[in-house]
Amino acid sequence: MEILDALLHGFATAISPANLVWALVGCILGTAVGVLPGIGPAVAVAMLLPITAKVEVTASMIFFAGIYYGAMYGGSTTSILLNTPGETASMVTAMEGNKMAKSGRAGAALATAAIGSFVAGTIGTVIVTLFAPYVAEFAVKLGPPEYFLLMVLAFTTVSAVLGKSPLRGMTSLLIGLAIGLIGLDQISGQARYTLGVPELLDGIEIVLVAVGLFAVAEVLYAVLYEGRVVETQNHLSKVYMTKRDWRRSIPAWLRGTAIGAPFGCIPAGGTEIPTFLSYAVEKKLAKGENLAEFGTKGAIEGVAGPEASNNATVTTALIPLLTLGIPTSNTTAILLGAFQNYGIQPGPQLFTTSAALVWALIASLYIGNVMLLILNLPLVKLWVQLLKIPKPQLYAGILIFSTVGAYGMRQSAFDLVLLFAIGVVGVLMRRFDFPTAPVVVGMILGPLAEAQMRNAVSIGEGSFIIFVQRPMSIVMLVIILAVLVVPRVMKYRASRTAT
Repeated sequence: MEILDALLHGFATAISPANLVWALVGCILGTAVGVLPGIGPAVAVAMLLPITAKVEVTASMIFFAGIYYGAMYGGSTTSILLNTPGETASMVTAMEGNKMAKSGRAGAALATAAIGSFVAGTIGTVIVTLFAPYVAEFAVKLGPPEYFLLMVLAFTTVSAVLGKSPLRGMTSLLIGLAIGLIGLDQISGQARYTLGVPELLDGIEIVLVAVGLFAVAEVLYAVLYEGRVVETQNHLSKVYMTKRDWRRSIPAWLRGTAIGAPFGCIPAGGTEIPTFLSYAVEKKLAKGENLAEFGTKGAIEGVAGPEASNNATVTTALIPLLTLGIPTSNTTAILLGAFQNYGIQPGPQLFTTSAALVWALIASLYIGNVMLLILNLPLVKLWVQLLKIPKPQLYAGILIFSTVGAYGMRQSAFDLVLLFAIGVVGVLMRRFDFPTAPVVVGMILGPLAEAQMRNAVSIGEGSFIIFVQRPMSIVMLVIILAVLVVPRVMKYRASRTAT
């Protein structure tokens, strides 16, 4: 009852006209930020951080929260329609969502993304409301060995599920791991694989690689191998979801939420691991006609599950931020800075010292989710009109969009050269049937996995036995072995039965 009373007081604060306006502006701005590649919620919040000097604390936190989860909604739009992920979290959505758009089902893809985001965001907010201290307490018990094995699990599932060949998937993953090593070593500070190029000392931007492999490669591949496109518009079927789409989406939303929610509480790579794991789960569970749609016409589960997982992760990431003062992503790190600008230190005492602020912020999450659903669903019809743009102009627009986004990150001409070089690599990978998504996964999680492995070995005083000495580590190892062995055993038994 205490929690319910506190939440009702939070709603009383959050629904004041001024705070509702701030929430709405944050949601709209966040959606726009999610659509644009290269900006992202972290950059948007950082740029707007100076307003904390002028705006009342509760209003500014509600505003920043609106940008934070609004960006997760917006990122799916260009991923589905143009195969251009606004955020790395939207890469998985692009894989099936864009194929759905090309099959005339852009409306269903956008609708399942919006509703899935709403469902997962709402469930995630309920978890934040009820279980924040308990979930955070469990997350603290995980150490470097568990985090490292969690990433190994992500590597094995992604390389096995994405693409038609596990060997090709693993090769793509290794390319990504190699790219992730470029730059300064995290611990020693030594330059690695920079070839004497100063611009590579900071490493290669993840968004740059994602946009190059997906958007630029898409355009170049169409020009080189699909010939001059005379078609002026895509065939569009129904704009909204059919009964069959609903039947397939609802379980995927719930599974994606269940996968994503725990990941928000641990600093293990942000939204990338749960979204890829969710995709892997949906592809493993699909059967018959539904399975055949993966990678061809586009499977709606491949959009619904990862989008729900993405938003659940983003929402529950507020748990360690509010209860422990630990940010688990770039955006929550900047939100931590916003709190500190007001002289507020998130941590175990925050729920007592600044209870009104915390519960108003949590209440605003519920309101923001409803706002985003109301904003996004009516816009589905508007967004799908993008597909009526003639293909040459559309592809030219994608290139301009990608180039401006890439240049805007660091204002570097070198990044533009790199962007198109990566685009050419993406064309070759598509031509020879190598999946591109594992490259980005390896690049994102490789440095994190390396750091966690080195920390774990340090804790074990140089011994790798540390990975089998802790209960959670052993559980993770068993899951990894199961992912690697069980499918092969089942395939072998099926072949024996057939003969």
